[in-house]
Formats: sequence, C-alpha cells, structure tokens
Amino acid sequence: MGDEAVWRLSIFLGVLVLVAGWEWARPKRAWRESRRLRWGINLGLIGLNVLIQRLTLGAAAVVMAVHVQSEGWGLLNLVELPYWFKFVLGLLLLDLAIYLQHVLSHALPAFWRLHQVHHADLDLDVTTGLRFHPLEILISLLYKVAIIAALGIDPLTVLVFEALLNAASMFSHANLRISAKVDQIVRWFVITPDMHRIHHSIHRDETDSNFGFFLSCWDRLFGTYRAQPRDGHDNMVLGLEYYQQQQKLGLKNLLLLPFRPFPSTVRRH
Repeated sequence: MGDEAVWRLSIFLGVLVLVAGWEWARPKRAWRESRRLRWGINLGLIGLNVLIQRLTLGAAAVVMAVHVQSEGWGLLNLVELPYWFKFVLGLLLLDLAIYLQHVLSHALPAFWRLHQVHHADLDLDVTTGLRFHPLEILISLLYKVAIIAALGIDPLTVLVFEALLNAASMFSHANLRISAKVDQIVRWFVITPDMHRIHHSIHRDETDSNFGFFLSCWDRLFGTYRAQPRDGHDNMVLGLEYYQQQQKLGLKNLLLLPFRPFPSTVRRH
C-alpha cells in the first residue's frame, strides 16, 4: 500500500505542476477572480479531503479490489477472459460508472446539494478538477467500492483508473488554450477543456451536458454531448447563477453550502 500511495502521489503532483504551468503560459480565458484567493480556497478544500480520506476510506477501493481478486467475486471473475481484455474492459466500465454517477449528481436533489460546491467555482483551472465537498468524496468512494465488488475489478485496473481519473479531471478543468483543430480531434477520444468548460456554464441546459470525466464517448452515446457554448468560450459566465460573489464562497461557506437553502428566486432541482 505504501508503494501505491507514493506512485499515486507522484503522478498527481506531476500532472498538477505540468498543467498549472501550461495554463499559466497559455490561458484560454482572462481570469475573472484572484488566482491567489481561489487557489487558497481550492487547495484548502483539497487538503481537507486528503486528510479525511486518509483517516477514513482512502484505500477502500484498492482494498476491495484485493479482496475481490482473492475471493473471485464479481462479473468479470465469472468468465475466462485474457487479462488484457479484462483490464481494458474494467477501465471502460469504471469510466462509464463515473459518468453515470455524475449524471445522478445533477439529477438527484440531495446529491446536487453536495455537487454544487464543485460548480460554484467562478473560474476554471487545474484546481477545480479536485474541488469537491468532503461528503461527496466519501460517497463517491463508497460508490466505487460497490462497483468494484459487483464487477470484479482487479487492483491494478483500479490503481491505473484512479490515476487516469485524477489526471483527466485536472486536464479537463484547466484554463488551456488549445487550437480548435487539435481540440476537435482530441475530443473524439477524451474530454478536452473546451468541451468540459461548457458543463460549468451558468445556463442550466449547458450545465446538464458533457458529463464525462475521461472518455468522451459516453456523452455522445447517451445524448448529453454539446459541442459549443451559446455565449462563446471567451464570454460565457461560469459558476452558479445564484452564487456569483467570491467573498461568499470561502472555504467555510463551501463546507456549509449543501446545508443552506437555495435562494428563493432560483428554481433548481
């Protein structure tokens, strides 16, 4: 477990530094908010989540995968298949499961209360990809544990998927300027920043689109794909229509946000 933690931390820090440097050098949009203030809030929330996971369910997904492998649980252990095929299929099924979880996070009021913490960011950058309420993180861990047990995902597949998911989330939320031609090619395979930025629009129909985290095929397959924002990438407003003041979105307020009523002027879930 120690080697696994070092491996995951190294990949995480490497991607964070690489993407942060890239968006500093070639940002897509002008920054609306103070980056120092936002990074303080987002990194504070990320640090709190890491601490809570370490003290609670941090290794639960890998532990379950080890147990599943030793006991022969799950659908993939019911049939004889080459390991490479199970590995690829396991990655695809886990990514589909995360897509479906994301859709439910928007569709179910209780889950949206937690998920709105992620959407309340008024700018997007590499730190937004890791900005989630601690309760949502724990629920997501339990969900992944259940999926791993049901499908029979092996430990290596889980480790690779976790690393891919974190890296993809940081990349897709980054404020990166990528040429339109390159973006159009890449988004046929994985979620690009221009594709995912639409998901963070204040317009409800745009927020409820482009749910994928890593592979883009699920949005196309299930009809939730949107190619471009109606207001254009440079002019679109990000965040939630009912929380547009940064001073109201500090770390303490973000932790309390799911437990506060929505403003009376807003119809949301």
